Amino acid sequence: MTFQDLGIIDPILKALRAQGYEQPTPIQQQAIPKLLKGKDLLGCAQTGTGKTAAFSIPILQQMYEDQSWDRRRREIKCLIVAPTRELAIQIDESIAAYGRFLDLRNTVIFGGVKQGAQTRALSKGIDILTATPGRLLDLMGQGYISLKHVQFAVMDEADHMLDMGFIHDIKKIVKQLPQDRQSLFFSATMSPEILKLSKGILGHPERITIKPEQATAERVEQNVYFVTKKDKRKLLLHLLKENDVDSALVFSRTKHGANRIANQLDKAGINAAAIHGNKSQGARQKALQKFKDGNLNVLVATDIAARGIDVDELSYVVNFDLPNVPETYVHRIGRTGRADASGVALSFCDAEERAYLKDIQKLIGQSIPVVDEHPFPDDGTAPEPANGNGQNRGGGQRSGRSSNGGNRNKRRSNNRRRN
Repeated sequence: MTFQDLGIIDPILKALRAQGYEQPTPIQQQAIPKLLKGKDLLGCAQTGTGKTAAFSIPILQQMYEDQSWDRRRREIKCLIVAPTRELAIQIDESIAAYGRFLDLRNTVIFGGVKQGAQTRALSKGIDILTATPGRLLDLMGQGYISLKHVQFAVMDEADHMLDMGFIHDIKKIVKQLPQDRQSLFFSATMSPEILKLSKGILGHPERITIKPEQATAERVEQNVYFVTKKDKRKLLLHLLKENDVDSALVFSRTKHGANRIANQLDKAGINAAAIHGNKSQGARQKALQKFKDGNLNVLVATDIAARGIDVDELSYVVNFDLPNVPETYVHRIGRTGRADASGVALSFCDAEERAYLKDIQKLIGQSIPVVDEHPFPDDGTAPEPANGNGQNRGGGQRSGRSSNGGNRNKRRSNNRRRN
């Protein structure tokens, strides 16, 4: 199947070819025809599935083909709400790329920076607005933004909206939207809370689910290293040098941990930087741009700060800390092995994280190969593989049994972060 088969118009097809897009991903194949018919959509999909193109392409096409409104007035017709600055910026960049041959104007607003440049862009007139909840409400309150002309509303990564404490902000935003609109709602998970929130936004939506197994890139080589917590930084340094890694995204569970990892790598002669919520927006964007340009070898990020990071030819993802929510593992490793590229996902597992590993393997339906031969092995044994047969794939790699080490704490932080 091609994008042309989906009924995409020539100006967008031309833009997609310029981006190197050839065939639509599963979520694009399913979502685009439904959205072109004006249906509401409830989508369960992870990072790396192509969902930004899945919702933005049909919206761009409908806006371009709609002759009922005066383009000279430049009123906000499409609103996209994302939980983090990085994701909002990434979505806006994608819309600009897909709509480069259309007479539509887009911009992005987010917190952490002065609002002057954003309000000036808004004052010139905008067709498509991508925003984080906090800054959106701020500028609405100041009278810079009206949502009364919105025809398309997208809530992206709703699960992270809830994690970050934005549920009340989202409800306030939805109250300002016209009843007559097309609504799209995306989340990586569909908890009861998420479904309840979606019902307040959507009418009678079409539903699409891209399972985690589909979202896990087939080209990603996955391995796990059993290592004590105190030896993790030594192992990371060893692997980066041993494999002569040019580009690695390293995930840390905490902001403090991200700083410590980046500082140690920097002292060892590896160009590294950390991005997280305590960094200024300018510092985060500078580090991300250097990473994209190849002037930074290692970017160390927390999960929240990493939302929206999309780097071409990212060769390695390292889970320095295993996530306590298994779906997050799928999000993380989906950042490598995209399109025609291959990638490697390395995970470090200490005694307290063994339960998390079991949950991850259960979710993805496979056991992750264990690398035994490394300088900093943990004295403990590995957990039982997800398939329960005592075997693991990959030559010379094995997985043993383990007591269920570590407390299984799956409560997500609801610490509110203003974007």
